[in-house]
Amino acid sequence: MKNILILNGPNLNLLGVREKSIYGAQDFDSYFSTLKNNYESVELSYFQSNTEGFIIDKLHEVGFEYDGIVLNAGAYTHTSVAIADAIAAINTPVVEVHISNVHTREEFRHHSYLSKNCVGVICGFGLDSYRLGVEALLAR
Repeated sequence: MKNILILNGPNLNLLGVREKSIYGAQDFDSYFSTLKNNYESVELSYFQSNTEGFIIDKLHEVGFEYDGIVLNAGAYTHTSVAIADAIAAINTPVVEVHISNVHTREEFRHHSYLSKNCVGVICGFGLDSYRLGVEALLAR
């Protein structure tokens, strides 16, 4: 059985509540339940933190034993060299995902410090970006 972690960064705990026109009306817990039901042969786990250090700690914790990580680092995508370094330091492949198409948004969102250390990037497909990330990891 494959182990895949879904790792969410800041403000993603407010999905379904915040900026619905950008992020949609569904909360992540209900989406994650659906995702788990669709991948019963995969050990999917979920972690969310608004704190950069906790995200790095989680990458270190699972980054040498899990089969994959689907990471939406939120705004840390555009600011965190430390998370980029943590991804580079681990063996587990990481897929960077974004709910919105970051390239159609503010200019600062067009750059990711993380992408160069990830096996791929998926953005703009709403919450389905996570499913696509899982699929990409399973296909490796």
